[in-house]
Amino acid sequence: MKKKLILTCLSVTALFLIGCSSEEGEQNNQSLVDESELKAYPVSELPTGLVWETNNEDPVFASPEAKKGGTLRSAMDSFPLTLRWVGPDSNSGFRSSILGNQLGLIDFHPNTHNVIPAMATHWAYGEDGRTIYYKLNPKAVWSDGKPVTADDYMFTLDFMRSEHIVAPWYNDHYTNRILSVKKYDDYTISVTGDVARPKVDLHYYYSISPTARHFHKLDENWVRDYNWKIEPNTGPYQLSKIDKGKSVVFTRKKDWWAQDLKYYKNRFNVDKVSIKVIRDPETMYRYFLRGELDAFGLTLPSYWHEKSNTPEFQNGYIHKMWFYNDVSQPSQGLYLNQDDPILSDKNVRYGIAHSLNISKMIDTVLRGDYERLHSGTVGYGEYSNTNIRAREFDLEKADSYFSAAGWNERGPDGIRTKGGAKLSLTVTYTSELHTDRLVFLKEEAKKAGLELVLERLDGAASFKKVLEKKHQISWMGWSTGLRPQFWGGYHSSNAHIPQTNNITNTDDPELDALIDTYRFAEEKDVAIAAAHAIQEKIHEHGAYIPTYMIPYIRQGYWRWMKLPNPPGTKWSDTLFDFTAATANLGSIGGLFWIDEEVKQETLDAMKSGKTFEPVTIIDETYRVQ
Repeated sequence: MKKKLILTCLSVTALFLIGCSSEEGEQNNQSLVDESELKAYPVSELPTGLVWETNNEDPVFASPEAKKGGTLRSAMDSFPLTLRWVGPDSNSGFRSSILGNQLGLIDFHPNTHNVIPAMATHWAYGEDGRTIYYKLNPKAVWSDGKPVTADDYMFTLDFMRSEHIVAPWYNDHYTNRILSVKKYDDYTISVTGDVARPKVDLHYYYSISPTARHFHKLDENWVRDYNWKIEPNTGPYQLSKIDKGKSVVFTRKKDWWAQDLKYYKNRFNVDKVSIKVIRDPETMYRYFLRGELDAFGLTLPSYWHEKSNTPEFQNGYIHKMWFYNDVSQPSQGLYLNQDDPILSDKNVRYGIAHSLNISKMIDTVLRGDYERLHSGTVGYGEYSNTNIRAREFDLEKADSYFSAAGWNERGPDGIRTKGGAKLSLTVTYTSELHTDRLVFLKEEAKKAGLELVLERLDGAASFKKVLEKKHQISWMGWSTGLRPQFWGGYHSSNAHIPQTNNITNTDDPELDALIDTYRFAEEKDVAIAAAHAIQEKIHEHGAYIPTYMIPYIRQGYWRWMKLPNPPGTKWSDTLFDFTAATANLGSIGGLFWIDEEVKQETLDAMKSGKTFEPVTIIDETYRVQ
């Protein structure tokens, strides 16, 4: 499953959206293809002896006390460049809102991690160890009212293999990883992958969602024609109103086909989600304190420790929540472009790592609240190589490596030089809230003779620069999944070309071989051994410098925002996400609701001067000790 870029969420539901005119958005309910021209897919014969399974036994994680209604008011600070979720410029934070409202065949329970029903009611496993059979829920419909059938899954294979979508990763995955999708009747399909895998991994590696074949006209103009079109989906919300550059609105489907299913009941409770464009985080926070936004992320130490000391918190109108989760950690850090002439030298890359005083930055700028990240693959259980340790700040080692690379002279400003050129590198990042961290690292790096030039761009501009491989160093992170993913980010197939996730331009035949072994491993032990070796190789290259991890969520929210008990799941990476799934993991969103009576009580109290007891909740239900 493809990774996506992670931007720091300023509001707890901060999304990175792109708008089009309302007139364009209203076209989404119209079929764009003459249905008489749709391809007729062949029907196969279902094997005998299949053992069909389902799972309605795991515990629910939503609250029966949840109430429907109200509008969640959130904010976004940047627009991506398209409404498409595949193709050029689509790898933005907005993908999570699109994909989170497009259900897969199955889901993963966020606490037990067992398979649970989603678009499929039942599943069975083939004798070859690489085929899964699914019975589709006949009640499932697209947001435009058309039924979801086996043909929509067959079309996904055509769609993802097409050169018209300009998406090399998907072209490869749906050609070389997912080998076939077969139709047995309108509501029974099978998916066959390239290699045998453990049963639970089959659902993950060979997952597939339907694509509305009645909506897409797949030709050479697809990227342009569908740049701003709103695609029908199968999830609880649909993008319904877009005021370009100002706001967007998602609306809950009142008659959503899955609303009474066990694992979706009492979820996705707000009627609307209104997301306003507020580009500056401090302005966004002022909106929150004024009650114009319902929740805000307090993960940053300055917000949790200082900026939340306001009358709104002290008078009990806004609550604070510190919620520990148990989830794989995003690979936050610095990504070095090895196609850059300076960064092509491993000695320079090692020298940079030893010039960055990350531990001191965590202890000072971040108040010691965060923890040092030692690799980009933490929190994956047996698949994580816990022997890898990040290179620490060490001026002697930095000097040794820089000198070995020929940067052994210093100019009058103390910065190293070679052949008249300065050892000066640009760090591209997106959030103003990260500036103090980078300024600290910049000043410490000067001691090693390294100059870091800080370049802050908005989300869209940063995505474009990094994915086109025009950066030197990118300060960012990638999201996580059920298993570590290496091919997109480190295989040479994705190096030296734009619009791929190999932003370090790593090109190593030995690493390629290990990645291929991992991708095609039929045995769990082989996959784990390959994963550990890959992580060693990535560490050896030194093109990724890990920084920190945050094994919890900290959020502020107005007292009318209600949560279940416990307030989240093991896999929750925010408490106020409105989509069905996030972070390529399990079904975790939509657990909150709005209590309109408490909202009115709070607004009246604020007018009259009435106060409540301040509330700070620290929930360690899922804390990893």
